[in-house]
Amino acid sequence: MKRVSILLAEDDPNLGQLLKNYLSVKEYDTALVTDGAQALKLYRKEKFNLCLFDVMMPEMDGFTLAREIRAIDPHIPIIFLTAKNLKHDVIEGFKSGADDYLTKPFSMEELVYRIEAILRRSSKREDEAPRDQYTIGEFTFDVAKQLLTFKEQSQKLTTKESELLELLCRNRNQVLERNFALKSIWIDDNYFNARSMDVYITKLRKYLSKDRKVEILNIHGKGYKLLC
Repeated sequence: MKRVSILLAEDDPNLGQLLKNYLSVKEYDTALVTDGAQALKLYRKEKFNLCLFDVMMPEMDGFTLAREIRAIDPHIPIIFLTAKNLKHDVIEGFKSGADDYLTKPFSMEELVYRIEAILRRSSKREDEAPRDQYTIGEFTFDVAKQLLTFKEQSQKLTTKESELLELLCRNRNQVLERNFALKSIWIDDNYFNARSMDVYITKLRKYLSKDRKVEILNIHGKGYKLLC
């Protein structure tokens, strides 16, 4: 099997080499550069499966780099590694095209988990691309109108309910990672947002209970799975 190729841009040489060595042990082919301009130049020459970018780098910062790379390939997974954890920085990161966002210091084990989760999602991205409408058992879900319809009866969803149901639909019969859902919809995966998401999951279960073949499962320690 072909090994996953990672482009790592980190201006701290010690951390960069540590990450490169650890990822190599985990059997990821990792190319290390120390600034955004080098990363963009290398990306244009070689093929990568995932990008790990520090935010504060010389020549070109991580946010700008991500936007440049997204213009080349809108689907390449990108994870930011940064010491910046203010809410507006996190929002800026996702606007720049991030799939995930890790604040320093972080554990190597968590980084590998995030990489594996994103690669699983990206491997089925073509089949699970966003659509305007989904069929969920006997339900029809109109994303634009935020309407869930069952046998002529329609339920108007809130924006958060609609966004969460769309993520579940895009990952139907697969695990929707809890942290990914939180960061995609709430931006921040803190305790209060996690409790809020649990409330919305409960509401969606209630709406979908009219069709006994449709179910949202809790997958312990991971997230949720929509079965239909």
